[in-house]
Amino acid sequence: MSVITPATDLLRQQDPQMADVLAGERQRQAETLQLSAAENFTSPAVLTALGSALANKYAEGYPGARHHGGCEYADLAERTAVERARALFGVEHANVQPHSGSSAVLAAYAALLRPGDTVLAMGLSYGGHLTHGSPANFSGRWFDFVGYGVDAATGLIDYAQVQELARAHRPKAIVCGSISYPRHPEYSAFREIADEVGAYLIADAAHPIGLVAGGAAPSPVPYADLVCATTHKVLRGPRGGMVLCGAEFAERVDRAVFPFTQGGAQMHTIAAKAVAFGEAAGPAYTQYAHRVVANARALARALEDRGFTLTTGGTDTHLISADPARLGIDGPTARGRLAAAGIVLDTCALPYGDQRGIRLGTAAVTTQGMGEAEMVRIAGLFTAALRGGAAAQTRKEVAELTGGFPPYGV
Repeated sequence: MSVITPATDLLRQQDPQMADVLAGERQRQAETLQLSAAENFTSPAVLTALGSALANKYAEGYPGARHHGGCEYADLAERTAVERARALFGVEHANVQPHSGSSAVLAAYAALLRPGDTVLAMGLSYGGHLTHGSPANFSGRWFDFVGYGVDAATGLIDYAQVQELARAHRPKAIVCGSISYPRHPEYSAFREIADEVGAYLIADAAHPIGLVAGGAAPSPVPYADLVCATTHKVLRGPRGGMVLCGAEFAERVDRAVFPFTQGGAQMHTIAAKAVAFGEAAGPAYTQYAHRVVANARALARALEDRGFTLTTGGTDTHLISADPARLGIDGPTARGRLAAAGIVLDTCALPYGDQRGIRLGTAAVTTQGMGEAEMVRIAGLFTAALRGGAAAQTRKEVAELTGGFPPYGV
């Protein structure tokens, strides 16, 4: 289905400069391989909600208790999003107002912690997120973070170390979650450690939540006190966040989001979240989520066959973390060469040394309809780009591949 609409033509007439920007981005997405683990293609229905009249509505507060008039349809949109999120994830309460994953984490901390509290989270050098204690972020400035790591040989979370650090530091909260860990956390193990030291357990499930929705990953909901997540990535919704929790934390979470950390809700985005939750509740999405994992495993195997070292030896998710050192280059160099060849991805921390690797994911290419055969072909394009082949030729082959799988039918 095309996303070129009468509205697009109107923009062309009124602001041709910005129309060119949007057309260029649409072409970039269509002609290059989108392998960023944090990105996906939303449906045209989600895009329609994002561009709806709800973008005009100010709606501070919550349904039935707004600080602005005229919120009857805004209330309906938010109630629908909340009800769909609760049903999709089997949770008692959902706050769908956070503007991003970082906003969701901030709200979780605000609900449970006070400045100066100790928090145990994955260290940034092992794949922890910016909100897990970076000194440049609110988390590192306001709280005392202690970082756990992974086993240097396997790349897997060292649960004995997590327990040892928890006993030594007695944190107020433990955070489980990562931006580059390709395996499923053992939520039950984190729960046991948290209970032993009297800590809250916060799951930062920004990356796996879409797989959870499709039954392709275990859910943190039964184990964590609060679950923070994004609504984009594998979930295929608009860019935004949410917090899931039990009824006992509902009021604290809601007050932490509004009025403590945010003002007016972005109602057009919340409507788009509702659309995405509705899509994720269907059988087609379940099939999609499992194909994402199958594609990631196929791509991981093919990359390993071509000389990449995979952290943890593979993946159980949409995400692959790899070290290209055996090809004679580091992560940033690899990202640059791949970008020149039309392959878009990110760098990431590696669980050893100071070098960076590459992080990629299969959510977007799976949305386009690619399968395991295309994953093998993509691995070949990787190798051609990184081993000094002509970038222009590889980029041409990338465009030929993506041309068979247009994201929006254009």
